Amino acid sequence: MYDLVPVDIFATDGIPASHLARHPFGKIPVFQHGDLDLYQTGAITRYVDEAFDGPALQPTDTKARARMNQIISIADGYVYPHLVWGLYVECMEKPTRGEVPDADRVEKARGVARISLDVLASLLSAQRWMCGDRLTLADLYLAPMIAYALEVPELREMFAEHRNLVDWWKRVTALDSFRETQPAP
Repeated sequence: MYDLVPVDIFATDGIPASHLARHPFGKIPVFQHGDLDLYQTGAITRYVDEAFDGPALQPTDTKARARMNQIISIADGYVYPHLVWGLYVECMEKPTRGEVPDADRVEKARGVARISLDVLASLLSAQRWMCGDRLTLADLYLAPMIAYALEVPELREMFAEHRNLVDWWKRVTALDSFRETQPAP
């Protein structure tokens, strides 16, 4: 059992003080389990995988685990800052708030987006999941980022160029866990 509590980090009043008390950098997500408070997605996902029952989401094979960590690093370093912040926030979120997108940031993000999708498609190759034949944290880590990115029409076009990513996305969006926690842009 869990409670999913949305926080609007774009609220006109600013980030709620209660959220800043849990995450001093004012970002999302934040996680609480008993007396443990965590922020930073990598720490949260690894903790959840190790602390709760269910299939392990981190490979035990050293090479597969390294690949999973590489994909998570790609997501943190390139997918999130460029596809989510550089394209989704600039092209979709800012206009809804009456703000003008930063054209330089959008242009830079377009180039990184194309490279990111090419790299992810290459790493996925003909596999079912990012790290092989079973779901890992790499897939679940990328899922919300891709969900936001696909709200951007030009990114949907780039994404569609990679048949294996499209097929992977269909598998991800069919997961009960994804449907129950899907971000709502």
